[in-house]
This record gives sequence, C-alpha cells and structure tokens, in this order.
Amino acid sequence: MKGRVLIVAGSDSGGGAGIQADIKAVTALGGFAMTAITALTAQNTEGVHGVLPIPTEFIRQQMEVVLRDLGADALKTGMLHDSPTISAVCDALPPGIPLVADPVMVAKGGHPLLQPDAVETLKRRLIPRATLITPNLPEAEVLTGLRITAEAEMLAAMPALLALGAEAVLLKGGHLDGPVLVDLLGTPEGIIRFEDTRIETRHTHGTGCTLASAIAAGLAQALPLAEAVARARRYVRAAILAAPGFGRGHGPLNHAVTLDLARIG
Repeated sequence: MKGRVLIVAGSDSGGGAGIQADIKAVTALGGFAMTAITALTAQNTEGVHGVLPIPTEFIRQQMEVVLRDLGADALKTGMLHDSPTISAVCDALPPGIPLVADPVMVAKGGHPLLQPDAVETLKRRLIPRATLITPNLPEAEVLTGLRITAEAEMLAAMPALLALGAEAVLLKGGHLDGPVLVDLLGTPEGIIRFEDTRIETRHTHGTGCTLASAIAAGLAQALPLAEAVARARRYVRAAILAAPGFGRGHGPLNHAVTLDLARIG
C-alpha cells in the first residue's frame, strides 16, 4: 500500500459519492485513505434529503490529529458547504503537500452543496492553495462568470480558471451533449486533451468525487499530474461500465473494479 491521502469532504449515506466513494477509490488504487468529515448527508441515488454540518473546530481537529500522527502524501477536498468550513480547512492545510480540490457545488440530483456566499471564499482561500482543481462545466461557469456550452468555450475559459491561482485545472466536459466526452487539463505550459466515447447510463453518481480522489491517489504515489489524471479517468470509466445497477436514480459506480490494477494501472 503506497500513498497516504487525507480526504476532507462530506459523507454520503448511500455510499456512492462523498467520503465513501473517496475511500473506495483511493483503496482500489493501492493508496491509504484517511478522512476529515465536513458534513453528514441523508442521501440515496434519488437525491440529498438532509445535511448535518460538522462543527468547524472538529473538522480542524480531525485534520490535525491525522496529519500529526499519520502524515499525508496528498490531500483531496470535496464538499465544503460554507465559508467558515472553507476557512477552517484552509487554516489546517499543511504546506508543501499536493492538494486536489473538487469545487463541489451541487449534488447530481440538483441539491445545492455550497452556499452561494461561500463561492468567493472558495476562490480566495482554497483554490490558490490547490495543485489541481476539477470543476465540471456548471461549476466552472460559477467560478468564472462565463457561459460554457462547447469545447471551444472550454478552451476559452481555461485562462480565467488558471487565473484563480491553482497550479492546474481539469475542466470536465461531461455536461456537453454529443457522443464524445472531452476533458481538458490546463497548466501554464499548455493544455492536454482527453477524449472518450460517452457511456449512456444513469449510473454516474459520485463520478466527480471518485475522479478527484483517484487523481489524489496518483499524486500521493508520485505519478506526474498528467499520468495521475489519465489513470484516474481510466479507473472511473471502468467503474461506470461495471456499475452494479443499484437504486432508482443516479446509481453508484463499482469502485472495486480497480482492484484489477494490472488492467488499468
């Protein structure tokens, strides 16, 4: 087991997204997952039915005791639902450790997971600390104020996203229509384009959480960023294809598919 990843995110009682997906992804890719839970949710494949925030001092305590004893090779943040939570997490972030920040704003079923007034705090405090941010298109639109409805507009938005201060941006194009799915990895050195055939399925709950944690596992294992992203994308695709078919709504992935490391590593 190689690569310690501290995940700071919310819990999904349905097991498909959030901390549960994060732990499964990191473990499946051979890493060691540790957690600081920011909120509890009553959630299933049909949506988020309730959110119980964790006190900010306890979030910080979770992070501090883990880092003091176990250490971390990478960090991943997910659901940070309000400004005090974002500030508490940023205060506890250690310097010099890669951070993958997934700017979670809305659940798959449409439930808001970030208060509107927290967006500026996210932009001011968390994003400049990140090695990589992983926004989907609606999140990128909120972060930049730009409309993104095509790949050309994804390319046009990349400078504004990089200007927020993260070292790199993985702009996910899954919300675009069409048979091809395109993600763009932007750095100051240029843009790497990833392309796959779209999988037509409703079983995509937790894909964003899973992808970001899989990338963090790669960084914790000292993979170069582009390799960590490529491996994580292969993992998520395999997990979607092997989805168990649970639930009446947006179903979960099969995170255990990546135990076959020889096939996707």
